[in-house]
Amino acid sequence: MSFIDVFNGDADGLCALQQLRLSQPVDSRLITGVKRDIDLLKQVDAEPDDIVTVLDVSLDKNREPLLNLLDRGLQVNYFDHHFAGEIPSYPNLHSHIDLSADTCTSALVNNFLNGQFSIWAVVGAYGDNLAAVAERIAMPLALADDKLALLRELGECLNYNGYGETLDDLYFHPDNLSIRMRAYADPFEFMQNDPAFATLRAGYADDMAKAELLQPTRQTAGGAVFFLPDAVWSRRVSGVYSNALASNHPNRAHAILSHNSTGGYTVSVRAPMVNKTGADTLCRQFPSGGGRKGAAGINNLQEDMLPLFFEQFDLAYPGV
Repeated sequence: MSFIDVFNGDADGLCALQQLRLSQPVDSRLITGVKRDIDLLKQVDAEPDDIVTVLDVSLDKNREPLLNLLDRGLQVNYFDHHFAGEIPSYPNLHSHIDLSADTCTSALVNNFLNGQFSIWAVVGAYGDNLAAVAERIAMPLALADDKLALLRELGECLNYNGYGETLDDLYFHPDNLSIRMRAYADPFEFMQNDPAFATLRAGYADDMAKAELLQPTRQTAGGAVFFLPDAVWSRRVSGVYSNALASNHPNRAHAILSHNSTGGYTVSVRAPMVNKTGADTLCRQFPSGGGRKGAAGINNLQEDMLPLFFEQFDLAYPGV
């Protein structure tokens, strides 16, 4: 019997796995990728007595390979908060799926573990731009404001590292980052002792400084659309810049478009923070689109689809 951990390469996926493996240490095979690479279960090569744990990737996007694993008798533990569609009914599927706008996979794992490593759930929630969730989880820890600010920065940096068209766009491959994190039950010790945090902190600051010079290409009463230049830093910063815009302008929706290698655009959508809904529905109207209610995206939006996307974005977020 072997263990296989399949996880999203962003902060939420990393911190969900971190909690589980601190609580249940096993020598597992890691399957992950850039944040947008969510068709991960098709990479699982497993025997019937293996145990597969899936974290922070849509069940709906992985339905066929999941059913194949379940039909072969594998035990699958599934933690997620993205659109799932119909959840299969199998005795060997142990699902912990919650589509609420105010949760994330790190929070679901934290509940499953009864808060055993909740400080890492705080990091994951901050990384997923769910500050209120992070602070609710952190409340029993009685952390000072400066400590919470550091956990928020770590979450944002881990999330930043997940964005890119390919793994070569990232500072650290997510499987390597997960292994580096594993040695630390305390995220403050990770920040102090592993140079990965300093690298990500500097990269994040540099890329965000470039992004903050941008102006919206389209703006309505309900939302703003930004086009990023065709550059590696744009691909790295697209998600965290979307989160920053959502936090700074909570009454409007945002769409961030960056160029990809097919000649199309990778799209990040954030619903207004005051009404975190509709992002997943909007993005699922387009091929390769998906996500959750408050934050979603389209992996490859072709140029000729832009007018339809703008139309649907305006309909989804008309403003007041």
